[in-house]
Amino acid sequence: MAKKEMEVVKGLDIERYMGRWYEIASFPSMFQPRSGANTRATYTLNPDGTVHVLNETWTDGKRGFIEGTAYKADPKTDDAKLKVKFYVPPFLPIIPVTGDYWVLYIDGDYQYALIGQPSRRLSLDIVQAAST
Repeated sequence: MAKKEMEVVKGLDIERYMGRWYEIASFPSMFQPRSGANTRATYTLNPDGTVHVLNETWTDGKRGFIEGTAYKADPKTDDAKLKVKFYVPPFLPIIPVTGDYWVLYIDGDYQYALIGQPSRRLSLDIVQAAST
């Protein structure tokens, strides 16, 4: 039996989504350290409509980070299906790694969101926006 495709948010206001988001629960991706703490992502809108992504986590008191770019998977729809591209290793940006970033839920105040991927195997995050 085929799995039903996950539903995503329609009409995500990308400008309201910008800012710092803290991970409050997750199934970590293979790129995240298992002992990471205080994981957060900061999103900044670029002039071309893409999003600058800064992911940070602390392990044993040391900051680890990676920067990338997010963009609409299909610019013709209002689905909150994004692609995010990082370069690995981050200090030598040679190999691009692209993944899915689907906003499955966001509350009306843009304070909490549920993020997932269509594979249903990798990362699933519940995030909270930073207080303004």
